[in-house]
Amino acid sequence: MSTTAAATTTTSTATLTTHLTVLAVLSAATVYCFYKSRRLRQLKLSSPSSNPNSGTRRGKLFFISQTGTSKTLAERLFKLLISNNLPFDLVDPKNYEPEDLHNETLVLIIASTWEDGNPPSNGVFLSNWLSESAEDFRVGSLLLSNCKFAVFGVGSRAYGGNFNAVGRGFSRKMRSLGGLEILPLCEGDVDEGELDKAFGIWSGEVVRVLKSGELRGNVSDLIGGNGGELMDGSDYDDDDYEDEDEEDGVEAEIVDLEDIAGKSLSKKDMGVITSNGKKNGEKVMVTPVIRASLTKQGYKIIGSHSGVKICRWTKSQLRGRGGCYKHSFYGIESHRCMEATPSLACANKCVFCWRHHTNPVGKSWLWKMDDPLMIVNTAIEEHKKMIKQMKGVPGVTSERLSSGLLPRHCALSLVGEPIMYPEINSLVDELHKRRISTFLVTNAQFPDKIVSLKPITQLYVSVDAATKDNMKAIDRPLFGDFWERFVDSLKALKDKQQRTVYRLTLVKGWNTEDIDAYSSLFSIGNPDFVEIKGVTYCGTSATSKLTMENVPWHADVKAFSEALAEKSHGEYEVACEHVHSCCVLLAKVDKFKINGQWHTWIDYEKFHDLVASGKPFGSNDYMALTPSWAVYGANEGGFDPEQARYKKERNHKSNR
Repeated sequence: MSTTAAATTTTSTATLTTHLTVLAVLSAATVYCFYKSRRLRQLKLSSPSSNPNSGTRRGKLFFISQTGTSKTLAERLFKLLISNNLPFDLVDPKNYEPEDLHNETLVLIIASTWEDGNPPSNGVFLSNWLSESAEDFRVGSLLLSNCKFAVFGVGSRAYGGNFNAVGRGFSRKMRSLGGLEILPLCEGDVDEGELDKAFGIWSGEVVRVLKSGELRGNVSDLIGGNGGELMDGSDYDDDDYEDEDEEDGVEAEIVDLEDIAGKSLSKKDMGVITSNGKKNGEKVMVTPVIRASLTKQGYKIIGSHSGVKICRWTKSQLRGRGGCYKHSFYGIESHRCMEATPSLACANKCVFCWRHHTNPVGKSWLWKMDDPLMIVNTAIEEHKKMIKQMKGVPGVTSERLSSGLLPRHCALSLVGEPIMYPEINSLVDELHKRRISTFLVTNAQFPDKIVSLKPITQLYVSVDAATKDNMKAIDRPLFGDFWERFVDSLKALKDKQQRTVYRLTLVKGWNTEDIDAYSSLFSIGNPDFVEIKGVTYCGTSATSKLTMENVPWHADVKAFSEALAEKSHGEYEVACEHVHSCCVLLAKVDKFKINGQWHTWIDYEKFHDLVASGKPFGSNDYMALTPSWAVYGANEGGFDPEQARYKKERNHKSNR
């Protein structure tokens, strides 16, 4: 080929490439213009002013939910909307085609934030689709220009920067695609103990805005509403929120629903609901909102971070109607037991939390700290006041009342994580000086605290699951290295000389199938005892989706316990049971079974003498003989025969 010919060929190739590039750009532009033109035409056709059938369109209410919290809230809002003649469809996004969003005129989203700030599994596809659409230049900002929307996020501030990341993401993405946000994003915080209330306020605002016609255009045309009397969210389940006007002489800082009715929910209102707990520049663990919630549940709040509460078993034994499982297993006097905690905060958000997460959470001690002497003295005084209120109750004798006013045991397991309290050793010392025994429960997330803990009567570690994945699902821990912390806590337990316990809470359908895995944990902590208890059903709430189906029968707990003991190859045996509490005790055979008899009870006076001596001692030094009625398989089922068994008469209404 000649030089001239080669040059001509090169020029032609370059020209062709240029033409193809231009053609490609023009084609892309043509496609985009066509797409945009079609979308504008579709949006115009679907707008209420041009579509005669738009009046029959129903709104969509989505729930982005993993454990059921957002789903429960959405179902609650759905009922409220329907009762106000606002037709909506309740939608699980996993069954929804995201491309249909451009045809929607009104969308409400209740979105939880799950692991690492990601959406729950049922919302992943919808979230990804919105992200891809928002980032695609061919789509632009008109895709959702006909869609009005509002978002309620469900999250936990304890997770830092990931707090309500999913709700924020949905709000941002829909706005970037042209959606009109009819209300500011509301960020519900499950840690404040007021999630239901915050949601009720927001729901009332949603209904008010939709019914009032404040939006551009007639909202009733958008979703087929026909007006009617307004029922706002403050009327929903209001029996659950009877606010205290005053608490300890100080006006409670709680948003009254009536104060907000009839006006838009402001940023200031939202700030009260999702307060970060700071007051006068100092972080306070028990905010006024949390204080009101816990007080309503029967807690006596001590100072700024502690609490005491009378146990139903304390009342029961005061009336001579039987004690708790600790009475059967370890010989405590239930009517002389004080249930308390020096830290209402916790580092987990367990699915079976019996306080429905009304207590605060945190990974380290960040709050104002009260004096341990003050905590102990106040706890005893408050406990005595509650005992005195039992005077005159049928079955309460003057003798039992008098002894009940002198507590001899303290269960540091009320709620939260007592071992977080920096002065826990000083607090334990104060209790022991008064010859009050200590039963302390830790959630196994602070191994260094276990190492430094002084001798106590009996130390528990909650073993809520036997595998990392199950523990993450059940405990919902704040720490990313929660499993490593758990294992290190068990190792720290092994070095303790006093009595130690693994505490297993069985939740049917969650953690009852891992007998081999549980057995493998025995060698790590080498506990003296293993308590196995069926979960207590405390009702369903926005933060707890457990039902009675998750509660095992005592027969289930016994079968699990026997199988677990068998896996230990004779190291542990089933020693005691308390049928009423659905609780079974495994004990180490070589330490607590002497000449064929169990010695799981405690010589409390001996324990206090040993503590006062300042000399090293072990669990064998203060054990006592277990009575025959408390031993596993006894006819009494762990019920003290000196007490009077009482069964309520249940008169069910006839269907006649």
